[in-house]
Amino acid sequence: MSIALAVPNLLGNEGQYLQECISTTFVSSVGPFVDRFAAQLSSESGAVDSAVLCSGTVALQMALEGLGIGAGDLVLCPTLSFIATANAIHHSGARPWFIDCAAQDWLIDLDSLEAEIEAKTELLAGGIRIHRATGLRLRAIMPVMIMGASLDFDRLMQIAGRYDLRVVVDAAAAIGARASGGRRLCETGVDAVCYSFNGNKTITCGGGGAVSSANESLIARIRHMTTTGRVGRDYDHDIAGYNFRMTNVQAAIGVAQMERLEQFLARKAALAQAYAGLAARFDQLSPFPTPAGGRSTHWFSGFWLSDPGLSDQEAAELSKGFRQHMVAAGIDLRLFWKPLHLQEAHRGAPAGRLDIAEALWQRIYPLPCSTHLTEEELEQVLAAAECFWRAPVKGK
Repeated sequence: MSIALAVPNLLGNEGQYLQECISTTFVSSVGPFVDRFAAQLSSESGAVDSAVLCSGTVALQMALEGLGIGAGDLVLCPTLSFIATANAIHHSGARPWFIDCAAQDWLIDLDSLEAEIEAKTELLAGGIRIHRATGLRLRAIMPVMIMGASLDFDRLMQIAGRYDLRVVVDAAAAIGARASGGRRLCETGVDAVCYSFNGNKTITCGGGGAVSSANESLIARIRHMTTTGRVGRDYDHDIAGYNFRMTNVQAAIGVAQMERLEQFLARKAALAQAYAGLAARFDQLSPFPTPAGGRSTHWFSGFWLSDPGLSDQEAAELSKGFRQHMVAAGIDLRLFWKPLHLQEAHRGAPAGRLDIAEALWQRIYPLPCSTHLTEEELEQVLAAAECFWRAPVKGK
């Protein structure tokens, strides 16, 4: 039997709430579950309000557009991320500026980010900061909470304040995360926090996304933009808006999922601990990093090939062998995200030195992490992995 990387856990009230949508005929973009889900997200995030939308990518795009960011603007973001991060910036009309990840936690390297700003931008009259090589205005930072890991929000906001930048957090996999001191994400001073509810996320709606914010007017603006710009009950529209709303059916699943968020997070943490325990038995391996501050969600967990003695080619070949071994054992193991600056879709975007991400991405092994993965299945995964790494002469 094949063990998938991540499948949705739908063993709660999902079926009951979906039947309620059907029996009441509220299956489209209006209905009580839409409001309930938005309220749950706001409470979890420490937000004044939340807009629930059709995808996580759209959530990022709408957060940027709601803040007035678009054509002629640059948005700093990490290169080690799923492509939706850069795509959302592109769809807003802005361009991404790729920054390397930090070796110790894989999050955007704030030292590198600040050095890049200092070296490659200048402040013009009127407070406009431009990127010298492109002439584009520097407007925002979009950090990514990779694997659901908590950011250094205090340092991030200091940098944003110094350079007058907006902060839109790509928290696609970070529902339930906390900043240092136990703060909820929207209590950190950021402009917006954006979630994804794709089928492989800790909380799923089958699809969908959301923007949560402490700025009530921003959420009102996003709702207006994503509801075709409709004014009042008649068919009057004051802008060329979008139809990017989440349906009541999707929200019903989300409401049921949120009821079990803490249970899901506990299981994710246990899986991360199990994989870290295996990695600790091999000198070549290390667990996924967990930043010291705050609470991470451990959306994906596993280990990575940390042996510094391997060349990039040796590491790539060894990693390919491990993936083939696990797949043959009936366990889903795929390549991790290809860095954004290497993607054809974003070739030529501004970028700094990106050595860490280039050396790292093929060494990362996300292992099965469904919240209802059984202990028997977990033992199967651990045994298969140990079998490979116990074999003599790995990459030497």
